[in-house]
Amino acid sequence: MLFAKSLSVALEEYNEIEHFYSTQDIQGIEKMVGDNSIDIVLMDINLGSFSDTDGLEVASDLLKSSPLLKIIVLTGYDLPVYRHEAKKIGISGFLNKNISPDDLISSLIRVSRGNACFPSENGEIIIEDLTSMEKKILQLISNGKKRKCVSDELYISERTLSNHLQHIFEKLDVSSAVEAVTKAIQLGYIPPIC
Repeated sequence: MLFAKSLSVALEEYNEIEHFYSTQDIQGIEKMVGDNSIDIVLMDINLGSFSDTDGLEVASDLLKSSPLLKIIVLTGYDLPVYRHEAKKIGISGFLNKNISPDDLISSLIRVSRGNACFPSENGEIIIEDLTSMEKKILQLISNGKKRKCVSDELYISERTLSNHLQHIFEKLDVSSAVEAVTKAIQLGYIPPIC
């Protein structure tokens, strides 16, 4: 809420912004966009207590109902897997919350003109999607579960689990479960271990 207020104050001084609306009503966002003829939506990935889903899922739903809408993810969760997912669902831009107001305005203008606005691809890690099963396996392993417990919990054989792990290792370009969990945390597939 404080970030949205600060953003509103910062954007007021720019003539390029005709109207700025802020909402915590995730359920009513589709109506708000339609009623106010909104061109660009800025959305965070972490919606906190406002929604049971994340911003990428809400953005995906918005794009299904309003395919011409432009959405920019403005987030502190600047991880390769989130950028990859954002591109995949058709989001127009992905920016870190640390961006300056001038750079944000420049990005909004670029997106309004039909361009994408993502961080530089130089040195970008190529992400190969993990399946939902592979993500579950990594999550369970990161929680300290042994292979036998993981296979029992997921109702799969240990051989099937080994096949899944081999695919995970190949996709993440690692050679052990510890490396896989570490890389999955760095990429954003699983939350950091606290």
